Amino acid sequence: MTTSASGGPAGFRRALVRDPRRLVAILLWSVLEAAPAFLVGHAVARAIEDGFARARPLTGLAWLAALGLAWLVSAVGARQVVLAVAAVAEPFRDDLLTRVVEGALRRPLAERPDSAATARAGLQVELARDAFAAVVTTVRGFAFTLVSVVLGLLTLAPGTLVLVLPPFAAGLAFFLASLPALARRQRAFLLADEELARSMTATAAGLRDIEACGLAEREDARLARRVGAQRDAARALARVTAVRTAALAVGGWLPVVLLLAGTPWLLDGGAGPGVIVGALAYVTQSLAPALGGLVQGLGVSGVRLVATLRRIAAAAPPPPPSPPAIRPSGADLTLRSVTFSYGPHSAPVLDRLDLTVPEGDHLAVVGPSGAGKSTLAALLSGILRPGEGEALIGGVPADRADPAARVLIPQEAYVFRGTLRDNLAYLVPEATGLDAAVAALGAAGLVESLGGYDAVLDPAALSAGQRQLLALVRAHLTPAPLLILDEATCHLDPAAEALAENALAARHGTLIVVAHRLTSALRARRVLLMDGPRITIGTHDELIRVSPLYADLAGHWQPEPVS
Repeated sequence: MTTSASGGPAGFRRALVRDPRRLVAILLWSVLEAAPAFLVGHAVARAIEDGFARARPLTGLAWLAALGLAWLVSAVGARQVVLAVAAVAEPFRDDLLTRVVEGALRRPLAERPDSAATARAGLQVELARDAFAAVVTTVRGFAFTLVSVVLGLLTLAPGTLVLVLPPFAAGLAFFLASLPALARRQRAFLLADEELARSMTATAAGLRDIEACGLAEREDARLARRVGAQRDAARALARVTAVRTAALAVGGWLPVVLLLAGTPWLLDGGAGPGVIVGALAYVTQSLAPALGGLVQGLGVSGVRLVATLRRIAAAAPPPPPSPPAIRPSGADLTLRSVTFSYGPHSAPVLDRLDLTVPEGDHLAVVGPSGAGKSTLAALLSGILRPGEGEALIGGVPADRADPAARVLIPQEAYVFRGTLRDNLAYLVPEATGLDAAVAALGAAGLVESLGGYDAVLDPAALSAGQRQLLALVRAHLTPAPLLILDEATCHLDPAAEALAENALAARHGTLIVVAHRLTSALRARRVLLMDGPRITIGTHDELIRVSPLYADLAGHWQPEPVS
């Protein structure tokens, strides 16, 4: 676990230093938050020795008021620390969620987790985010408190360090040594809990069959074993967790006993009663609570974080590195014996399909609903890979072709929140000729109504047709030699569709149009008719003569008048 997505050491460092300003903010606010940890001993000692012991109550109260003011400042610092840590934890959560989603999407369909497993993975990501924030907050607070207490004791009564630091270090070391065992027990508990949940879900779904087949006793025994395994894992975790109490006793409260036992020695060394009470305040009000927070934070949140990250890593292993993209030598398309289905037991959508589309061709793809037109578009663009055979763009496997070599526009066009200029030119950031592309696609009126290129778009406020028109302008701007429109004009009126298709066909390169209207087939140079696994290709007039299906489609799919 060394990647940022898995949350290992490299992932922690990446999350913390991704934005150095946030890390600096955490450190600076932590100084304010730790102010009472440094001041508490001095304030109590001075309030006693310079104030109340000398019958100067106002002086004593002034020192205590200063300590109270330090607590107010600390509260402000603590609030800002929480906000700063949250700003670090959210990108960490996003990395984990990206890992889970990418791992699920890269798996074959047959191996993808069910919805319950996906929900558990999402819950684990949220738990990891919360645990990460708790660990960062706890460890940071402990470190600043420890430094403050050591500086406070060093400046108040250096001799007390001999009584305080050795047992404190022993308790801390004892706790840290127990963390690996805690992590193992926590992981075992999580596994047992998940297995019990999985078994209960399966049993609940099959209660009717279990009762009908007389398997109730066997199923009851199986669930009892799962419950017993979870109980045993919980008990083992509780036994190891008890180590935390012992570590806190040694590191947090043994120093108090040693300070009290060493009081005569400290008095002989010149320390006054106020100094001894101040040293006790350092231990009881700052050091012991800080150690308790660390024990609780690492012993619960830290162990949970490690166990959860391991579960996420096991459920979503890092995807294999993608092979480098290859720039095709042209925009011709070739399918050789391509077979594709959406599952190992599903009928093939395409079966041993051969197809050649020369560079510069304008091909319309037609056929009844469910014939596989969108599947063909996805194979030609490289989004899907053939189960058998190969799909090539310019002699290069479509899924390995340089993304800049083709553009696929689906039926639901993608528009993001941002300026109109950014939406139109994001495939080619340095694009010029926006006005020419907008005019060619007949989108000048839309641009004007939206407020110009620098207007900020709200995708939800755009109609489906407006989003499609913007996507078509975006495609026209790119130098990609292959454009694939998968019913990308279905929300446009016939006149706008004709203008858009003619403008895109006039570009250099190859145009594939999954037709929504017959007029798209009439404008194309060739027409590909899909009828299940079979295809027929030719001009419109040729298909009318040789294909009864196409003739029937043409009879029912009347071209709409274009004004």
